[in-house]
Amino acid sequence: MAMSKLSEPIRRGACPICAKPLVDKFRPFCSRRCADVDLNRWLSGVYALPAVEAEGEVESAPTQAVPPHGPE
Repeated sequence: MAMSKLSEPIRRGACPICAKPLVDKFRPFCSRRCADVDLNRWLSGVYALPAVEAEGEVESAPTQAVPPHGPE
């Protein structure tokens, strides 16, 4: 599916993935496949918004406790 499909207006009562009529069992999608496509997009970060840091904000490295090593 082309990315331009994401920017097209969706008809009321249409699947947001393929624009076919909705099926109540899979609402708001038409099938399990389209529901899984949407889930994959969420999990792979397609729907993520880019983060914008405020001016003057300094990014610090996360601190992690290092587990002690056993006798060497």
